[in-house]
Amino acid sequence: MRSVMCGRYSLVCIDDLGNRFRVFNPMMGARSRFNIAPGNEMPVIVGGDARELVLMQWGLVPRFTCDLVSARHPINARAETIRENPVFRHLVRDRRCLVPASGFYEWKNEGKRKVPFYFHLPESPLFAFAGLYDTWKTPDGSSLATYTIITCRPNPLIAGIHDRMPVILRKSDEKHWISQESLTAEIMESMLSPFPAEQMAACPVSPLVNSPGTDDERLVQPLNSSAGKQTLLEE
Repeated sequence: MRSVMCGRYSLVCIDDLGNRFRVFNPMMGARSRFNIAPGNEMPVIVGGDARELVLMQWGLVPRFTCDLVSARHPINARAETIRENPVFRHLVRDRRCLVPASGFYEWKNEGKRKVPFYFHLPESPLFAFAGLYDTWKTPDGSSLATYTIITCRPNPLIAGIHDRMPVILRKSDEKHWISQESLTAEIMESMLSPFPAEQMAACPVSPLVNSPGTDDERLVQPLNSSAGKQTLLEE
């Protein structure tokens, strides 16, 4: 089993966040991101009915962390164990969040090569991963807000490429996920299930995505498109 799960994603046209997620501080003018990597600071939605968009760092720093340097900063949390895992179980009660996204990347082993694939929802240019967040107090008294993305078993589209996938929430579940209400184990199991494969699409993309410093629209162009082929020639 591979340990690396959802490690890169995109957020395109984030000027639409306000309308899509009913957020009243949508940070108009922020640029699209095509290659979001752990450690990046990205918008996350919290707050139940009074929704708020907050910038947080990807890679969870739990509030009880003593040493920031040596501590693990999990970018993913397994849906099957978050209610028992001591790092996540207290966050499940009152620190649930939406992580806006447009797509995500996974890598398929082909011999000695790892071919990146881009997954997205053709009918939903913006959607939300299920996330958890926490706030750590720094020694000087300031705060560091961080988040992690929940993963689940893969749907058939992803199963041939990776053994995990990020939890993409159904639009009807987003309100309940960030509400202040307690969620039963049965409701959570239903919410944190694989997104239907028939509503998703996948395509191989340029290995340029391997570099976290590369961040432009070439990364989401299918390799069989003219733009994707041009990208390969430029490498």
